[in-house]
Amino acid sequence: MQIHILASGSTGNAAFIEMGGHKILIDAGISTRRIEKGLAGVGFDPSQLDAIFITHEHTDHIQGLDVLVRRYKVPVYTRPATWEKIPCRGKLPRDCCRELGMSLDLGTMKIVPFDISHDAVDPVGFCLLQGNAKTVLATDLGRITPTVEAALVYADNLILESNHDPAMLKEGPYPAYLKKRISGPQGHLSNQEAGSVLARIPHTGVMQVFLAHLSQQNNFPHLAMGTVNGILQQKGCGEIMLRRTYPAATASLVS
Repeated sequence: MQIHILASGSTGNAAFIEMGGHKILIDAGISTRRIEKGLAGVGFDPSQLDAIFITHEHTDHIQGLDVLVRRYKVPVYTRPATWEKIPCRGKLPRDCCRELGMSLDLGTMKIVPFDISHDAVDPVGFCLLQGNAKTVLATDLGRITPTVEAALVYADNLILESNHDPAMLKEGPYPAYLKKRISGPQGHLSNQEAGSVLARIPHTGVMQVFLAHLSQQNNFPHLAMGTVNGILQQKGCGEIMLRRTYPAATASLVS
């Protein structure tokens, strides 16, 4: 199994995951050139992708979708309402535009979307199941709902939002309306909220966690790591291994 975060943050998001020989991309929020370069750096090519899954329609999750799909003819799955909000849909090969239901079997990998709280039309996170392994992507979360928390339990690998430090956001340069959006129930998860949910969800063995979608204006990687680690240590959660992501660098897990 391999997880490679090609980009994560407000400037673009893309995660490559290989499980049981099946290769998928979750979100295509960076240019096709960057996706090609990122995949080449870890020994893969977009032509090897079995599918692309889109969490929601915001630009930082779809800006590379048009060229990538037309160039490589990769099937794309997302919710029907999300497709209605994706501007490039009309340019894509019709057979590549596929609606995402309650779950999807891709060979021996099962992909299960779950609802998240964000200011998009029908946003989702993803549970990926392969044999006894469970990988979860949960970013762009305004809050941890019961549905989200249920999706996170017993994950072996978790890509979890740790977007901002509340004090930095409050004191920073953003206008009031944007601060309210980010900290609101349909915005983004703070470092403290990420640490709190990690400390309370049950897990088996060692859970590998990528702290993702870090704000470049309202967070620092060392601050996110320190805050979440502090909460985990306070709660005695030594079985959780943290990794941090950067907007312009690949973060990887190979096992």
